[in-house]
Amino acid sequence: MVSVRHRLGNREVLLEADNHGQREVGAGGHAGNLLTRVRRGWESGRMTEQRVTDIVPGPGGVMTDEVGVVTGDLTLRTEVDDALNVVVRVQYKDAAEWYTVTGARSQLADLKDIDAIHTIAVATLHRPEG
Repeated sequence: MVSVRHRLGNREVLLEADNHGQREVGAGGHAGNLLTRVRRGWESGRMTEQRVTDIVPGPGGVMTDEVGVVTGDLTLRTEVDDALNVVVRVQYKDAAEWYTVTGARSQLADLKDIDAIHTIAVATLHRPEG
């Protein structure tokens, strides 16, 4: 998991989107082309903020703490609780069980960082072209 910070340090700069001359350029596996749903609700007695996106991982699948590697059509969920603990989970598309992505737990400094974490997780794990 990548740490997200409020301020930049020495020799750090903000990255900006490449606008390709103000026109949209897309690719079949580009993470920006996926639909992310925002959810707020209760999970295990705690208020959560969630981002949910359907993904297709590469041939190696996604490693989880509970069952090892999962492959195929998956749903990725990034959730932050009221204590700003963040965890990334996956499930087989439309299944009931969620599995924790190995190494995908951290603490946020600010709730708004959930979008960056989810974007990074989707960009890392969504590999429909292999």
